[in-house]
Amino acid sequence: MITLKLNGQDHQLDVTEDMPLLWAIRDVAGYNGTKFGCGMGLCGACTIHIDGAPARSCITPIGSVIGQNVSTIDNLHSDPVGQVVQQAWLDTAVAQCGYCQGGQIMSATALLKTNPNPSDAQIEEAMVGNICRCGTYNRIKTAIRQAATHLQGTKA
Repeated sequence: MITLKLNGQDHQLDVTEDMPLLWAIRDVAGYNGTKFGCGMGLCGACTIHIDGAPARSCITPIGSVIGQNVSTIDNLHSDPVGQVVQQAWLDTAVAQCGYCQGGQIMSATALLKTNPNPSDAQIEEAMVGNICRCGTYNRIKTAIRQAATHLQGTKA
């Protein structure tokens, strides 16, 4: 049994330490918001936060996150920055097919938590590992800028 601190709760999971975190989250713990994309950490669809930093859950063994806080898109509504990012996504109608958007939102949220006023270059750098097959990159950048503006306004 492995204890995984997932979305603010301890979960006892009967898995091996080498199981990819993605499958432990989806198939064992039952949080299905995190998506399988490529299985090689290249597309970003499976992005989660480990102690606040974005990570690819498809290539992260569960044993490597024991004792750390793992957060998924399923619980992002409880995060104030995550709420702002999700609202910006809706306001700017980012999603087309939507498959990659959970990973996109998780990466954007991690960026804005560490840099609430990123430049375009910083946005592009933070989002470079997230692929959108529908090509909504301009809307993604617009949503991140909108969320940053909102976050700046709430701090003033």
